[in-house]
Amino acid sequence: MSRRRAASVSLALLVAGGLLVACGGPDEEPRHDAAANKGRSIAAGDRYVALGDSYTAAYLTGETDPASGACLRSLANYPRLVAERLDLDLVDASCGGATSRDVLSPQEKDGGTEIPAQIGAVTEDTDLVTLSVGANDIDLYGIVIGTCVSLAESDPDGSPCTDLAEGTEDKGERNLAAVGDALARIVRTVAAKAPRARVILIGYPQTFPPARPCPDLRIAKGDVDFAYGAAREVTETLRTAADTMGVEYVDVWSATDGHDICAEEPWIAGAEPERGDAFAYHPFPEEQQAVADLLTDTLE
Repeated sequence: MSRRRAASVSLALLVAGGLLVACGGPDEEPRHDAAANKGRSIAAGDRYVALGDSYTAAYLTGETDPASGACLRSLANYPRLVAERLDLDLVDASCGGATSRDVLSPQEKDGGTEIPAQIGAVTEDTDLVTLSVGANDIDLYGIVIGTCVSLAESDPDGSPCTDLAEGTEDKGERNLAAVGDALARIVRTVAAKAPRARVILIGYPQTFPPARPCPDLRIAKGDVDFAYGAAREVTETLRTAADTMGVEYVDVWSATDGHDICAEEPWIAGAEPERGDAFAYHPFPEEQQAVADLLTDTLE
């Protein structure tokens, strides 16, 4: 196993308390088949439910939806853009900080605010559901911009995050597999609640560069490979879950190649965004436009 692979699959082990996965046991598994609606035609007026985390909510990419409360959803995120283009009846349930657990169970926010489970937005008459979660299950961004940045202060030319993760490959593999299982459970639950719904999984962008750090990504030089590989592993988990369930997948990773935090034309904000249209380490409007283009092309 390569050092990059070993480090990336071990990422979850840096999180105190372990992996967060969706609730429920085997006896509670819905048995409906979401693959049956793959490619189903979507028309004006259809009900569209968006499920996801902050990369879907996309805080600051537009005016904040006043009804979104602590979830901080943008009125210009990709679900909104697609709904406007195709004249869909959108219910955006995405929420900053959401894990796969929070799709099926209430989400606890700082200060004690409880957000209803996102799955509650899916009703029998839902025609389209998009889903993009998983990175927060293993605290991907919290680790890279928290733990890795902190370790880099004393070892800027080394690889402290990579070193910390080594030797835990097997458990890391199991944790990523658990994310895939949680995604599959969500897809099955959507299919049980909305038997006619077309389900599409949305991947993550290339947040981190493949080669070098920069002032906007303050990690050690030797940990760039770690961050890039970890982000890739999470988005590949989404792709694999889509393949396993027989539903569609939107490849945001490929579309954002060359637009990471350190790129000349970044679509992801760095530590201290000079622009006011993105939250730190989150998408700029250009990334949301790109995702909307990909999803629109998939639906048309």
